[in-house]
Amino acid sequence: MKKIIETSCGPLQGSVMVEKGMATFKGIRYATAGRWEYPMLVTEWEGTYDATQYQNCSYQPRSFYDEEFNEKKYFYYNEFRKGETYTYSDDCLFLNVFTPEHAEEGDNYPVIFYIHGGGFTGGCGHEKHFDGPKWPEKDVIAVTINYRLGPMGFLCLKELEEEAGHTGNYGLYDQLAALQWVKNNIASFGGNPENITIMGQSAGAMSVQFHCESPLTRGLFQKAVLSSGCGMNAMMAGSVEKHMNFWKEVMKDCGCETLEAFRKLPAETLFASWNKLKKTVKGGAMASFPVKDECFVTRQPDQKDIPVMAGSTSHDMAPPVLHHLTKKWCEKRTAPGYVWYFDRMLPGDDHGAWHSSDLWYWFGTLENCWRPMTKKDWELSDQMMDYLCRFAETGNPNHPDLPEWIECSKAGRQVMTMGEGETGMANPPKGKMIHIMLTNKAVGE
Repeated sequence: MKKIIETSCGPLQGSVMVEKGMATFKGIRYATAGRWEYPMLVTEWEGTYDATQYQNCSYQPRSFYDEEFNEKKYFYYNEFRKGETYTYSDDCLFLNVFTPEHAEEGDNYPVIFYIHGGGFTGGCGHEKHFDGPKWPEKDVIAVTINYRLGPMGFLCLKELEEEAGHTGNYGLYDQLAALQWVKNNIASFGGNPENITIMGQSAGAMSVQFHCESPLTRGLFQKAVLSSGCGMNAMMAGSVEKHMNFWKEVMKDCGCETLEAFRKLPAETLFASWNKLKKTVKGGAMASFPVKDECFVTRQPDQKDIPVMAGSTSHDMAPPVLHHLTKKWCEKRTAPGYVWYFDRMLPGDDHGAWHSSDLWYWFGTLENCWRPMTKKDWELSDQMMDYLCRFAETGNPNHPDLPEWIECSKAGRQVMTMGEGETGMANPPKGKMIHIMLTNKAVGE
């Protein structure tokens, strides 16, 4: 069944999933941008926009090989993408909105704006675990986005700096444009533009932290949720100059003497050169991360005084390090911070609570997963969504039907532990986390 709403850009047609009590608006173009140009916000379109299908993802390494036959990358493909079809392009600035079925302007539902992870080089906003979040069932609107990745999103060149005044972080500016579009238009979907929570996992969590500390995002959101990536930004964001040196080598390797030729280069050729040189040229491994451009990312963070939720998983990448960084970042803030530790041993294999495993539970999309999920998994997911949606609504995750979640400044070493045992405040086993870090090889590597 179709549903048409009026936005500031014009009429928009989505779909109603009656059996799920949800309306979906997929593949909405929020901005336009040429290659290595900063995004221009979409403010109008002709006719009624068809928002019934997902649209292009950013070019990324998997655009150019078949994941089915890449053993090194098979784990995450099998978990989140197997059987799905994705299209890839420079033209990828699209977002998706999921609302309660009968939501309409004036309802003022809280909004969760989600930024996907993938090391700033992979992923999209409509993989299986993001497809149909259950938050609308709890009266919260969900937004997922695509943004530019890898060479398309984080390349730096002197020529580009001379052209635009600064260079790099194109993917972060895409996220900013999507957030601005949502701020301007979410009321038409029944959302409250003054009650937006930004959420992300891994590189998405790092992105959320960049937004929390950027002078360009003031007033665009009121709360933040960070999973498996909190507190890492100071170590990861490099200098523009160092990144320029690497990308100049890529440009040279591609045989491009001018910026115009480089912009016209086939994406596959660019990615092949980048993939080759990042293994051999100094600084290449970090060259697709955000940089301190002194515009979006500054040396002096513009820390926002907003409530945060943050956490990691028991079999994460370097579990004790991530847990420590998360607690440290939350504790130094003036606004309330709520820390979690997720340790559910997912059924179906022996990999434990691996990096990204909690996403099935936060989104409530267990039905999309191949794993033999049990009643415990469904109940755990429902608990986690109740905490999350209450936080999106009020800035405090505490729910009358769930154990009390004490903010980190008052909880000492204890954090909210969710997974194998009873949900509640507990002190995560540091020794076990260290043992896992030293003995367990992260999946998907």
